[in-house]
Amino acid sequence: MGIVTVQPTSVPVVAELPGRTSAYLVAQVRARVDGIVLRREFTEGNDVKQGQRLYKIDPAPYIAALNNAKASLSKAQANVASQNALVNRYKVLVAANAVSKQDYDNAVAAQGQAVADVAAGKAAVDTAQINLSYTDVVSPITGRIGLSSVTPGAYVQASQATLLSTVQQLDPIYVNLTQSSVDGLKLRRQIQEGRLQTEGIHATKVNLVLEDGRQYAEQGKLQFSDVSVDQSTGSVTVRATFQNKDRVLLPGIFVRARIQEGVNDHALVVPQIGITRDQKGQPTALVVNKDDKVELRQLVTSGTYGQNWVVDSGLNAGDRVIVNGVEKAKPGMQVKPVDAKLPYPANTAGGALGASGTAAAQAPAASGAQAASAALGASQ
Repeated sequence: MGIVTVQPTSVPVVAELPGRTSAYLVAQVRARVDGIVLRREFTEGNDVKQGQRLYKIDPAPYIAALNNAKASLSKAQANVASQNALVNRYKVLVAANAVSKQDYDNAVAAQGQAVADVAAGKAAVDTAQINLSYTDVVSPITGRIGLSSVTPGAYVQASQATLLSTVQQLDPIYVNLTQSSVDGLKLRRQIQEGRLQTEGIHATKVNLVLEDGRQYAEQGKLQFSDVSVDQSTGSVTVRATFQNKDRVLLPGIFVRARIQEGVNDHALVVPQIGITRDQKGQPTALVVNKDDKVELRQLVTSGTYGQNWVVDSGLNAGDRVIVNGVEKAKPGMQVKPVDAKLPYPANTAGGALGASGTAAAQAPAASGAQAASAALGASQ
């Protein structure tokens, strides 16, 4: 019987999560004053700069309002000068009892009211200037602008905050992923037990697979994992950021992300051909004990690593697992173990990194084991 001696090895812990892209920044361009749109000054679908004028609203009524506010301010300032002079005269006269104290108090009160009128006039001028500036509708952010909701000649209203267009920053871009709370709990437990070493959230590697199955060229960075669980789905949101200079990623695209969450330095891996499943679908392996007799072990696996299964429990370091002649071995049988002949070195990836997570990895396991069993039968 061909056996493989199980030894601890370093295995990257990789989670494959579904998600969708979303814009890094989104700004809705809305009308802030009432008026007729005179012209549109951008091309739909192009990039715009922050502060760039997008629309021009008829400024005529706001120019008039500004001029009126300035005139009212000038009038209030002139009245202040008159009231100041009157107060100064009455101050001398009241000392000589030439005017009554009441007249002097009335002059002081009028002076204060005139000063307040000047302050109100300045505020009115500021308001009029702000409203006039709003006739130039500018982009609040740098990004790509979408469809225009209005055309020249349209009447827009500030009270209804008429939507004119939307600007989105696409470089960088967010990818919002969904992870089950069970996987998150398992990950935290492995870290606490010291079975998993993580390099830190800012160094976590994230690779993206697009809708057509191709891998995205840029590697992303993990931003954060939400602290609350969605009670309806039992999942948490994980967000990553990707550079998007060529605008390959657009908001709303469905993607899959492979996140390297850390490295398990003490993982036990077994070639897939050495693991079969019982009638209940549970993974099992045949192990040669110290007396060279075959034992049946129930296993718990957590995913695949290349051509191997990652075993969480059921095996110990140094155990000899039968991988050649599995279909001929029976529990209790006396065997003569020899080193197995594998097309790749044992305890290595032997191929591409598999997605972690039992649910994702168990589907192809049965068919792989059956195919391996048939091949081994021919070799024996």
